[in-house]
Amino acid sequence: MDANLSNSGPIWLVGCGNMAGAMLKRWLEAGLPPETVTVIRPSGAAPAAGVRTLRALPEGEAPPRVLMLGVKPQKLGEVAGAVAAAIGPETMLVSILAGTELATLRVRFPGAGSVVRAMPNTPVALGRGVVALYGDVGSRTAELEALMHPLGLTEWAANEDQFGQMGALAGCGPAFLFRFIDAVAAAGAAIGLPADQAARLAAAMVDGAAHLAAASDESPAVLADRVASPGGTTRQGLNVLDEDGALRELLTRTLAAAERRGREMAAEARQRS
Repeated sequence: MDANLSNSGPIWLVGCGNMAGAMLKRWLEAGLPPETVTVIRPSGAAPAAGVRTLRALPEGEAPPRVLMLGVKPQKLGEVAGAVAAAIGPETMLVSILAGTELATLRVRFPGAGSVVRAMPNTPVALGRGVVALYGDVGSRTAELEALMHPLGLTEWAANEDQFGQMGALAGCGPAFLFRFIDAVAAAGAAIGLPADQAARLAAAMVDGAAHLAAASDESPAVLADRVASPGGTTRQGLNVLDEDGALRELLTRTLAAAERRGREMAAEARQRS
């Protein structure tokens, strides 16, 4: 249990889809008291036992200490008025809306005490995620970091461009890695392994290698070379991946496409605001 979480509430979650739900799951596991959480979602379905769940923002209540926006970016206009009326100068507004810039949020919610953007990825549900942060929360920086700490690695962006780049790598990255795992499993089946066995081996191999890379003082490039004996099987495989820098070029194009779409979404959000 993370003792810091016991003092984090009240927390309101406006929207509780896959990402916000993953964050809430981990917070509750780490010791966040469910009675300090209010979820506002159209379905009214409680995401966890003990969590107050409403179909609309409550009226006439004291502003929450933290309000997290987890709706789809295109839905921001539908909830912005009610959110703006519900928050106050003691509210830290945390937005996980992709492509919605800090300036847009400040225009929408001028009454918030502080506004910060957060870009988590889905492994936060296991406490092994990454959360990129951008904004100025002043004296409440430690409070925000304590809230995000149970989710995994927390990294601050120096500016909004860097925040978008971090989102393309770490926010979108799990989907790209899932594609890689799937491709490795398919390749294993193609050389003769049973498909289910290849899938298990691929997932376990990536899990172990990622843990080793995270724990090692050596770079992944050096770790790869340590596995590969001259003239051996691993080296032959690496020669294919390294040929003409094809793998790096592919991943650079992949991240660039994701980052470019983030900038396009930001422009669309500015037009809507």
